[in-house]
Amino acid sequence: MIPLWKRLPLPLLLAGLAPFVHADVLTFGRALDLAERQSPLLQANIATINAAQHETVAAGRLPDPKLVFGVDNYPVSGPMKGSLEGDFMTMQKVGVMQDIPSSAKRQAQTELASANVTNAEAQRRVVRLKVRVAAAQAWLNRFYLERKLSVFDQLARENITLTGAIRAQVASGRSEAVDAIQQKQEGARLEDRRDELRRDIAKATASLRQSVGAEADSSLAGDAPTMPLDAGLLRNHLHTHPELQAFSAQQGVAEADLHAAQAEKNPDWGIELDYQKRGAQFGNMVSLQVTVGLPLFGETRQDPMIAAKAEQLNRVEAEREAMRRDHAAEQENDLAERDMLDRQLQRIREQQLPLAEQRVALQTASYRAGKASLASVLSARRDRLDEELKAIDLQNQAAAVTAKLYFAYGAGAQ
Repeated sequence: MIPLWKRLPLPLLLAGLAPFVHADVLTFGRALDLAERQSPLLQANIATINAAQHETVAAGRLPDPKLVFGVDNYPVSGPMKGSLEGDFMTMQKVGVMQDIPSSAKRQAQTELASANVTNAEAQRRVVRLKVRVAAAQAWLNRFYLERKLSVFDQLARENITLTGAIRAQVASGRSEAVDAIQQKQEGARLEDRRDELRRDIAKATASLRQSVGAEADSSLAGDAPTMPLDAGLLRNHLHTHPELQAFSAQQGVAEADLHAAQAEKNPDWGIELDYQKRGAQFGNMVSLQVTVGLPLFGETRQDPMIAAKAEQLNRVEAEREAMRRDHAAEQENDLAERDMLDRQLQRIREQQLPLAEQRVALQTASYRAGKASLASVLSARRDRLDEELKAIDLQNQAAAVTAKLYFAYGAGAQ
């Protein structure tokens, strides 16, 4: 049997091939594209961004004017009681009033609306990363599980040859008839493991369906992608992680909130223009009135709010530093994990698998010569199978860690 690690095809440029692949197969690149286009969370983010952008249109605008109408100096006693036109001081008026918030407040509203747009866009990048990593890892997990299944398929074909050898040994008298039973028992145990693998593939398909929808049921096409990583470059790009960049956006929102609180110390203005109608024997009048806010109690009104917003800004900055440290530690852990997996995979390819293959060949030859038992052959085959499956598991684990780093800090982050 040719070891799995010798039968793996060269990696394909999956992302470039995706548009040309038939719709009933699913490449790695197409899975990422589908995950982004179909993600409900990304669609929700787009709605959030659109809502924030709409709010920027109204931010900083003057409030709507107010219509004023009523009666001034209406007599309720005396000879002119109840008359709208008898007393020269009685006036029916109609007018318009406009509140004019300070320019600092309107500027702060505009700044806050713009910061909310930036924050929504930053949150979308965070969700996009999670969507891409989840889709990548789900595709890779199913890909490597199907590779495991191909190992069992190859082993089943090899069993046909082994069955023939057992019959020849029994017929020649160099082995007992019980060997045929033992070989069937081993085949049943392998089928149990194959069933477990089919179950795992079904679960992996369900996980992939969460990302790409119904196309998760398509056959996978292509090989696992090559995702080159440079540890030094990744460390230098730690600050580019979307979650850290999102804190920069949150800091912008907190700063805008602080500026809005500070702007409350600037007085607002108001202006009112009225037309006043009096009795026919009296002349009509026009009134102009200006109001000015008096923020006189800053110590108990504006100053506490300014202090509160300043503390919110301090909180965001502290949380950002905590997040940076978490990501730095996580990045180092992932790099160490990947290095360990690469070394183990290299060792199993260069040493353990070739040795396991040699052991199977030697035990099989000894059995054909009547010098070894069937149990020793089956044991060697089981050990080789375990080594091949372990190699695939290592590839799967390494690919999952690599995808996480690649899409967060590497070329896949673009």
